[in-house]
Amino acid sequence: MVVEETCTMHLDMDMDLDLELEIDLAMECAPIGRTVKSALIRAQSESRVIVGLSAAINVLSKSPEGSLFCLMAVPKDGDSATHMHEVLLEAFCYENDIYVIKVDDATKLSRILGQETVESCCLVQKTWAGNLQDEEEEDKLTKAENQLVDYCEAHWDAPQHPIVQLPAV
Repeated sequence: MVVEETCTMHLDMDMDLDLELEIDLAMECAPIGRTVKSALIRAQSESRVIVGLSAAINVLSKSPEGSLFCLMAVPKDGDSATHMHEVLLEAFCYENDIYVIKVDDATKLSRILGQETVESCCLVQKTWAGNLQDEEEEDKLTKAENQLVDYCEAHWDAPQHPIVQLPAV
């Protein structure tokens, strides 16, 4: 399932179900790809982005509690070693309550991050503001990061996570 930037879905349902579905569809219809791009650009300007599969694994092995999001591009066929690393990284992230966001294209992800090489993965680190309690720390998230947390929470228990379509760069 690929989540596009705009909603093109139309449903013919009973009126009593419309209100219930409206909240769920609002999340699906949001321009989530642009939200991802905005969060990445902001985090990168604050030096909170770790780019690359090896770098991400290295950081997570030392301090997983410092990561907020793990963005992973859809794997290409043929590279089984990289695919195994990505599957293990994804499982590790879920085990450590790090939000995993799957994106449609490694090239777009790399361009957003200003990379010259194509990278299939990046981590967005949390903002550390000293000794804050959890409630206060949540307030330190940017608007885009809060929207991504809501998006991830809405899909946390889904059997198949949607693939976010990043905007063209």
